Amino acid sequence: MLQAGKKNVNLLNVEPVGTYALKLIFDDGHDSGLYTWEYLHELGQNQDAMWQNYLKQLEAAGASREPSPQAAGSHKPRACGH
Repeated sequence: MLQAGKKNVNLLNVEPVGTYALKLIFDDGHDSGLYTWEYLHELGQNQDAMWQNYLKQLEAAGASREPSPQAAGSHKPRACGH
């Protein structure tokens, strides 16, 4: 699934899972999934190519890394009754 609107997400915590993986906890509430040492190594080795592929996918989908105004808390309050 293509992740959009996540430009300003930060890592809050890293928790070891045994000796084989890490659990990453992000400030957008995402904390599912385990990241094995092998997968983290693959991400590091292929970061440039994977990043360029991600940006191309965003562009093809007409999406952006920028958060939506509602997610950023800049939405205007609705009138009563809506």
